[in-house]
Amino acid sequence: MAGQEIEDLVKYLARLPGLGPRSARRAVLQLMRRRETLLDPLSDALQAARDNIKTCSSCGTIDTRDPCTICMDPRRDESVICVVEDVGDLWALERAQAMKGRYHVLGGCLSALDGVGPEELNMSALRSRCAKPEVSEIIIATNATVEGQTTAHYIMDMLDDTPLKVTRLAHGVPVGGELDYLDDGTLIAAMKSRR
Repeated sequence: MAGQEIEDLVKYLARLPGLGPRSARRAVLQLMRRRETLLDPLSDALQAARDNIKTCSSCGTIDTRDPCTICMDPRRDESVICVVEDVGDLWALERAQAMKGRYHVLGGCLSALDGVGPEELNMSALRSRCAKPEVSEIIIATNATVEGQTTAHYIMDMLDDTPLKVTRLAHGVPVGGELDYLDDGTLIAAMKSRR
C-alpha cells in the first residue's frame, strides 16, 4: 500500500498507548501533509529527547539533567518524599500542583503474575533515601489496583522499623462524582477513609 518507510512509521506509532493501526495511519498522513510545520519539528524533538533525556539518579524520573529539576529545586520540602509507580504518576501530581516535596519513582509495582518483585523496582534506593536525617514523611501514592495496594503494603512493612511518618493517598469518591455511579470498591474505600 505504501513504501516501507511509511509502513514502519505507522507500525511504530501504532505501538504507542492510545494509538491503534488506524489512528497511526491518520497521524502519519497528518505528518506527511505538514512536513515543515509538524514532521520536521517532531523529528528534531525526538532526536533531542533521545540524546538528552536521562534518568534522575536520585528519584528515578526523567529529565534533561541529573539530578533532575525537581530534586535540585531548593523550594521543595526535602523532608517529604512521595512514592509513585511511574513517571506518568509524578507528572499527574505535578500538573495538579498537589505535591510540594520530592518524589521517588519505583518504575512499576509488585506483581507476582508478571514476575515483578522488589528487586526489579527502585526499592533499595527508596530505603537509602528514607535513611537520610532530613526525611520525616513518606507519602505512598501507588495506584488503587491490587498490585498498587500490594506495593503500598510492602513499602509500609519495609519502613515499619523507621521513625518515619508513612501516609497513603486517600481513595474514594471523586470530586463531582455521584454515588449512584460508583463501583462497590470505591464506595467501601470512601467509607473507610472518611474523616
